[in-house]
Amino acid sequence: MLNATTKNIIERKALRVNAAKTCQPIGAMYASLGIHGCMPHSHGSQGCCSYHRSHLTRHFKEPVIATTSSFTEGASVFGGLANLTQALKNIFTIYNPDIVAVHTTCLSEVIGDDVPTIVRRAREEGAVPEGKIVIHANTPSFVGSHITGFANMTSAIVKYLSEKTGETKEQVTIFPGFVEPADMREIKRITKLMGVPFVMLPDTSGVLDGGLDGNYTMFPKGGATLPEIRSTGDSAASIALGHFTAHPSALTLESKHKVPATLLEMPFGVAGTDEFVQTLRAFSPGGAVAPEIEEDRGRLVDAISDMQQYFHKKRVAVAGDPDQVIGYVRFLLELGAHPCYVITGSKGNAFEQRIHELLDPVVPDAKIKQQSDFFELHQWIKNEPVDVIVANTYGKFVSRVEDIPLVRVGFPILDRVGHRYFPTVGYVGALRFLDMLTNALFDKKDRTCAEEWFELVQ
Repeated sequence: MLNATTKNIIERKALRVNAAKTCQPIGAMYASLGIHGCMPHSHGSQGCCSYHRSHLTRHFKEPVIATTSSFTEGASVFGGLANLTQALKNIFTIYNPDIVAVHTTCLSEVIGDDVPTIVRRAREEGAVPEGKIVIHANTPSFVGSHITGFANMTSAIVKYLSEKTGETKEQVTIFPGFVEPADMREIKRITKLMGVPFVMLPDTSGVLDGGLDGNYTMFPKGGATLPEIRSTGDSAASIALGHFTAHPSALTLESKHKVPATLLEMPFGVAGTDEFVQTLRAFSPGGAVAPEIEEDRGRLVDAISDMQQYFHKKRVAVAGDPDQVIGYVRFLLELGAHPCYVITGSKGNAFEQRIHELLDPVVPDAKIKQQSDFFELHQWIKNEPVDVIVANTYGKFVSRVEDIPLVRVGFPILDRVGHRYFPTVGYVGALRFLDMLTNALFDKKDRTCAEEWFELVQ
């Protein structure tokens, strides 16, 4: 299978081979888990929910909770009203969540189920207890990707739950985008060090990276609470980290409650993190940068100066989610590397435009493509090899057959551990990425170099 990829490239308009994305409901389910006391609910067949849960579980190495409407042949023909009504009754009776976040699947979207109407009728019939909340997002798998689903569910949370009392709070709402729990934890650490009151939405830290104390908890202590989410309508401003995953939510909040939105890219590398820190200064008492943050930045810059010679004009292939790929490309350029192949499986002309802005002055012949796949990336590499691949677990097939180091980042990472505990955002996260990248290159050199170049000290 690994050697079946050919050098001869034929343009494919409909077929994707080893796609560099997955479906909307997975992103919606992940966003829902960032609400404290929330039960994600898949309105569709049982198999869909099982796949989405297992994919997230394999990545985070944590049990992912979710329920399903369990469509049968009858529901597939006549609609899922009875299934969702019974499901909501069972969920609140058995699990007693504070909120249920319903996301649709291909099947319920094709049927055309009107979820808000079904939920309203379920409430009237007593299936939804007084004081309990049900929200929904439309997330058909045949449109978009997990990135779209994450953005749609986060925007739905804002539409359903954010409230405005008329009294502006001295806080900012931070939309972190589709990143690891450790990344959300690092973003919060930086914000706290800057002395800025905030609400993060969603927030999976403490939910999918919690400790083991011998007791199973259906709803871990992490996640944004309902009072916090409601208060976002009174925030002084919002900061959105990522064009594809976070900007839509911030713009929804701005449209609904006139909360000014600051739209940034994900804080990867030096420049990306600098932009985030400088934005926080506007809301920080005194406007000073915390000494701990300055020290983190200094360590990163020192490490870059120590290791930059190893990256000079190294050819890199980057694949993954659009917001993260943009961040990694920016950081690779800071290191002096040349990202020559850059792809994402998601759709978005803004992705190609932004990557061209970054690469055209430095790597004008770089190949950049949205809605691409790992098969096409492999074909490019077969024709002109690279020194290292930066991608998720699915990049390992290309890495193995071409004997090219792989640095695993993004979603999903199914064959390694630790990614949910160690950030890649911020100055601290950039140091970790730098360490992984350097070691990958060194390991390849030690494994393949001639004996006279096999050095004790690199």
